[in-house]
Amino acid sequence: MNQLLKYFRWPFLFTAIGLALAYWLGYQTTGTVGGAMSFFLIGTVLAILEISLSFDNAVVNANILETMEPKWQHRFLTWGIVIAVFGMRIIFPLAVVAIAAKIGPISAIILAATEPQEYARIMDESRIGISAFGGTFLMMVALTYFIDQSKEVDWIRLIECRLRSWASIRGLEIAFVLFFALIFTTFLPGDESATFLFAAICGLLTFLAVELVGHLLDAKKDVQNLATKGGLGAFLYLEVLDASFSFDGVIGAFALTQNLFLIAIGLGIGAFYVRSMTIMLVERKMLTQFRYLEHGAFYAVLVLSVIMYAQSLWHIPELITGLVGAGFILMSLYSSIRHNKAERSA
Repeated sequence: MNQLLKYFRWPFLFTAIGLALAYWLGYQTTGTVGGAMSFFLIGTVLAILEISLSFDNAVVNANILETMEPKWQHRFLTWGIVIAVFGMRIIFPLAVVAIAAKIGPISAIILAATEPQEYARIMDESRIGISAFGGTFLMMVALTYFIDQSKEVDWIRLIECRLRSWASIRGLEIAFVLFFALIFTTFLPGDESATFLFAAICGLLTFLAVELVGHLLDAKKDVQNLATKGGLGAFLYLEVLDASFSFDGVIGAFALTQNLFLIAIGLGIGAFYVRSMTIMLVERKMLTQFRYLEHGAFYAVLVLSVIMYAQSLWHIPELITGLVGAGFILMSLYSSIRHNKAERSA
């Protein structure tokens, strides 16, 4: 137990600092102890929300990090957390509002501080484009994992064997994602359908661009190494992947509070736990010990991408998203433990 807890020393420290800041921010904003406690509790809920939504993110990150050189692992786990906390939890919402409202970044900060309800309204209006972009990117991530001839281990054989057999069809995952995006555009009104489709295509192009850049940057003379991602390309891929995972958490946070700074604190706490879970999975080689764990994570990613698409039509509580993702992780973990027991008894 102590060996596991050592991975969470920094998150525990940041939790204490973050919640103290949330309490202080609440007192400065409302001038009352009750208001301060309200901010404290909301910050706690936001942190729990981020952790529950992002465990599959940690598993997917660990799956990619295992193929990276140690120096790039270190860079992702240091620089990456800075980008995750400050980039996605602060700069991204500010950038969305600045672009949507056609104002400068300083004006967006002032708007967030002085008119949080207007700020939240603009973020909500950007929901369709964000859902389409993030959903498309994550759908490509999941389908690329399953539609792969080199994939050797199957968890749900009926589905995975069939998908692997289709891997020889070039561009199948792209065709599937575009077809899925077109279906959703038929249910949206004119302007919204155009926004959704444009954002979905941007998400697809971003995925393909990151894949291309990764191959170019990480190319080796050795043909065998061409299939691996070990440097800057993998780093960029992980950063975009982490950003896509963060979209639903950032948007969902505005349902709890319109205060951007409180959102940054709560989600930032969660991001530190995701980083620590990623380190634990890599260092303890838990993906090797539990052979179906990454399968569960990628199923959770696929379902999350569909939920992000669906959020363009309906409001889906983040609790449902978190429970679905956790359900796949737990089922895959249970299947892995059963497999290990069967092997030991054989």
